This record gives sequence, C-alpha cells and structure tokens, in this order.
Amino acid sequence: MGEDILLLHGYGSKKESFYYQINFLKNYYRVTAVDFPCFGASEGADEAWGVKEYADWLLKFMDAAHLNCPHVLAHSFGARVAFRLFSAEKTRLRKLIITGGAGLVKPRTPQYMRQITRYRRVKRLFPKFAERHFGSEDYKSLSPLMKKSFKRIVNEDLKKYAAQISAPTLLLYGREDAVTPPTEEGETFRSLIAGSKLELTEGGHFCFSEHPKEFNFKLFAFLTES
Repeated sequence: MGEDILLLHGYGSKKESFYYQINFLKNYYRVTAVDFPCFGASEGADEAWGVKEYADWLLKFMDAAHLNCPHVLAHSFGARVAFRLFSAEKTRLRKLIITGGAGLVKPRTPQYMRQITRYRRVKRLFPKFAERHFGSEDYKSLSPLMKKSFKRIVNEDLKKYAAQISAPTLLLYGREDAVTPPTEEGETFRSLIAGSKLELTEGGHFCFSEHPKEFNFKLFAFLTES
C-alpha cells in the first residue's frame, strides 16, 4: 500500500517504540520497522559495531527488502545511522524525518574531564568497583561487547555526514527533550542540512510515543506536502 517508509529506532530500544506511528502510517504507506542487530528480536553481533557497521547492515537490509527509495523516520541513534548511510546513498532516500536526532560530540567540560580522570585511576586499581559505580545505569547494564560499541558510537561526530544530506528533511523534536535538546542538536542539524526545517512538539526525547497524535499530525503533513 502506497510508498515505503522505513522506521529506525534509538539505542537500547526496538521497533515497537514506534507503536503509534506504525499503526497510523500503515493506513497510507508500506511500513517497515527494523530491529538493529543487538536490539529487540535481532541477533547480536560478534564484534563491537560503530555507526558505519550499522549503516552497512541497513543498506544490505534495504536491498533484501527491496526498499529502493523509502521515506525514513529515525529516532536518536537511528538518526546517526541515517546520516551516515544517506549522506553517501543520496538516491536511496525520499524524505527524512529526524526526531531526537543524536550525532554531536560536545566539548568536554572540566568537570567531565575530572570525572574521567578519576574513573581511569580507580579502574586501574579496582576495575570491578569502577564498573559498578561509574556511568549511567543504562551503560552499566550493557554487556562488555556492547559497552565497546556504545563508546564507538557516541564518540563519532556526525556533522560532516549530516551536511551531505540532500533529501527533504524535517527535524521534529520534543520541546522538553533533555537528551538531545532542540536548541543544541536540532538547531545544529537544521543549519547543516540544506533546506531542512525544525519543528517542535510536546514531550521529551520520546515525544513520538508521549504525544503521538500531535507528532503524527506534523509527520503526515510533511510526508504529504509537495
């Protein structure tokens, strides 16, 4: 039914995070929602993947699923993969919608650097203690392999790839997003992607599931505008 649209979830999430979008969009489009390797129902990888490896996997998935020129809705980590892939594969994308898009490496504050120095000192002497007491709860719950992957992903700045995107692009961010603030990530990507526009909706980093009616309204308006 209709054109293809491909949904790319965020880190630590899965395709079901787009529950409200899948049930809305399926009335107008052929919806494909993926589980990236190591997430959801997909199998794990045997090495620590970075954004490039996920982008390479996604291109192979699109070929296998015969998705030649879909619209793409990408959340957070999914945006990283979209920037990397579609900056090179310019003819493979119709329209791009980024929500809570990540991909910036921010300047390290003195406080952050002191914390890193402290962590490294403790890790040399008491590695198990360091792993238990440093980092976020989400990070500490990752396997050793996924921790390596996470570090590779968050330390890659995607600005140069975002600047090469030529498809019509909507940056749709939650006003209260504290993970990828629209005044930082949103405005930066808007300035990098030629012709893109930034719109705000109610909610935070998962605004698409917190306020799905408003999100879907703005999403559909962008998809159907000429």
